[in-house]
Amino acid sequence: MDESERMTNGLYSGVRGIAVRILNRIDRTDSYLDKLLESEIRNSELTGVDKSLLFEIVHGVVRWLGRLDWILTGFYKGAYSKITPDVKNTLRVALYQILFLDRVPDYAAVNEAVEFAKKYQGQKTADMVNGLLRNIIRSKSNIRFADRKEDEISYLSAFYSHPSWLVKRWVKLFGSGFTEELMRANNQRPNLTLRVNNLVTDAEEFGDLLKSVDLKFTRGKYLDNFFRLQGLTNITDWKYFTKGYFAIQDESTGFSCKLLDAKPGMKVVDLCAAPGGKTSYIAELMENSGELVAVDRYESRLEILKKNLERLQITNVRTVVADALEFDEKNFDRVMLDAPCSGLGTLTKKPDIKWKRDMSDIRELSQLQYGLLEKAAEILKPGGILIYSTCTIEPEENFEIVKKFLFNHPEFKLSEDKSGLDESLFDENGCVQTYPHIHGIDGAFVAKLFKVSSEY
Repeated sequence: MDESERMTNGLYSGVRGIAVRILNRIDRTDSYLDKLLESEIRNSELTGVDKSLLFEIVHGVVRWLGRLDWILTGFYKGAYSKITPDVKNTLRVALYQILFLDRVPDYAAVNEAVEFAKKYQGQKTADMVNGLLRNIIRSKSNIRFADRKEDEISYLSAFYSHPSWLVKRWVKLFGSGFTEELMRANNQRPNLTLRVNNLVTDAEEFGDLLKSVDLKFTRGKYLDNFFRLQGLTNITDWKYFTKGYFAIQDESTGFSCKLLDAKPGMKVVDLCAAPGGKTSYIAELMENSGELVAVDRYESRLEILKKNLERLQITNVRTVVADALEFDEKNFDRVMLDAPCSGLGTLTKKPDIKWKRDMSDIRELSQLQYGLLEKAAEILKPGGILIYSTCTIEPEENFEIVKKFLFNHPEFKLSEDKSGLDESLFDENGCVQTYPHIHGIDGAFVAKLFKVSSEY
């Protein structure tokens, strides 16, 4: 029976059944977790509580996949890797609930997994699932990982659920203690952060509105127009979302927009604009004045961006469907290059990225990033400011790109202007570099480059 037949027969019904279906798709396709979840939640008839549980289970399984599979491999009698995706993901969902969700009784997680397995592959498989999970429950206080002294990488990889190539790389770059703290932070449940849209409201009024619906929050640690909610919620159902009072945006994304220093009346371009979080913030900082050009190669993504801009009551943006490398307009006062990157600074919110990346991605992306930076330099007028930013913590995608660029372009220099941002955000090179375990936000990099002249 294939997946479409199972869906027709209702075998993927309920939160846990839907979770298995989503996890199957993540396993066998290049689809990203947030897109699959968003589509499923939008098209389902789940209650608000069930949507939250679905998000918790799917994100949790993907976040802790390395630890879950280490344990399941150790307890399974046979080749765990050869189990069918349906059964494997049923086991993962059940084990995640057993290890991490106190509100779900162990017996309930086991019983539901057994029923799923029986539907998928019959009584023999159901008996295996039952025996395996009950054995883990009896032994869960004595689960063992690799000996840290003998094989630190294997221990850290399984215990903190990150791929071994990445753990090995980070230990070499940052050291064991830093890497352990970073992975611990990556495994925290994500916060929901909102940016106040000052074109429509202000921080004081917005805080009062959150209090009026009993949503608990803290103000941004570095930018006071960001609000961090204490718990996930279906915030897009709130009427003030529709009215454009706020955008959903991590605080780390605000630094590049602040450093861009785009003024009302300027000519500005956002070279890799979609989905548009930075575009909308730049437009707000420009007070809806001047011209902000939003470039993206995919029309469908720009359509989503345009709807978001309309919701936020932004009117000074012109969209252009183009590959940024081939964009031919020039003489911009400001250029924002939020470059495509590995995204390895965003693992708290996007845990699937760590399982989809490898070292070759970083190498390929660094070549693209450098090419985009050269294009950004070409279209900026003398005296202008160019921002190069990423949402990763990998040196090859960050300062190494900037260092190479500055060597080849003496008409540019790193700006010393910090636009009032906290000194703790800046590294020894004078660039913003944040880390989840140090700053409590996504890992991000920002370099502010000033074009001294058109020719050196």
